[in-house]
Amino acid sequence: MSIKPKMLQRGDTVGIVTLGSPVDPAIINASIAFLQGMGLQVVLGKYVYAQNGFLGGTALQRAEDLMSMFTNTQVKMILPVRGGVGVESILPFLDYQLIAQNPKIVSGYSDITILLNVLYQFCDLTSFHSLLLIDFRPQTPAYNFEQFFTVTSSITAPRPILNPPGVPLTGRVQGNVSGPLVGGNLTSLIGTLGTPYEISTAGKILLIEETHEPINTVYRYIDHMRIAGKFEDCAGIIMGECTNCPNAYGKSYNDLINEFIVPLGKPLMTNLASGHGFYKAAIPIGTRVNLNTIDNTITLLEAAVT
Repeated sequence: MSIKPKMLQRGDTVGIVTLGSPVDPAIINASIAFLQGMGLQVVLGKYVYAQNGFLGGTALQRAEDLMSMFTNTQVKMILPVRGGVGVESILPFLDYQLIAQNPKIVSGYSDITILLNVLYQFCDLTSFHSLLLIDFRPQTPAYNFEQFFTVTSSITAPRPILNPPGVPLTGRVQGNVSGPLVGGNLTSLIGTLGTPYEISTAGKILLIEETHEPINTVYRYIDHMRIAGKFEDCAGIIMGECTNCPNAYGKSYNDLINEFIVPLGKPLMTNLASGHGFYKAAIPIGTRVNLNTIDNTITLLEAAVT
């Protein structure tokens, strides 16, 4: 059983950090105001507004900000402003023993996927494939906030991970398996292969989602994962959305699933609202789930917070 961070409550303090690409300060400030309007306090990292081309500050600066939030006893949750690129570059500068001794809620998706899975593999810490700071805005659907606060502020278990109404989960290969849930953004997962931070999928339920990549590129990444053995040793597969992924050579994302994922023979669920999609389920990385593609259910078997 992984280490669970303490649950988030009204009035708690959220640490804001930029771990990958920068964001316009006006957007950061608007999202901070929205977060405060929800009854949460905010503390900012020193380099939140830093901009170094396509990176938000140097790797050392971004790592320093993240570690400062883990050591700040007032901070209950760490919320990156966005993903983008560059998260992998901070990993060598993190103190994983210190992180494990100071568990906090960490939420995000996109390139933050890398950090979420490393926190589980190196620290045995549950993290959350869920909202970023930029998602705290009026345009975000209520479903996303309901998902986020249910998983970070409730110890109810077992509990289903539900898609929004009218968006069905669809089992493609029948099976009923359980295991820790890992994964997230496909491009980010590919970036870890062959490094000390390579994602471990053995006995795990593997989640994949993607955005803004043509289908032939998505195929390339999926085949890379296959050759690396990540589908062979996993217990089951959840294919999330491929948001704004244009068809290529007459092939769609659905074709890719049918032609290359279904033949793998692993229990397979598709159509989970996740990551870069308009609707975002809150998915605890490192938490045990049951994947039942016969009944089309994904169930958290344990609370993700304490």
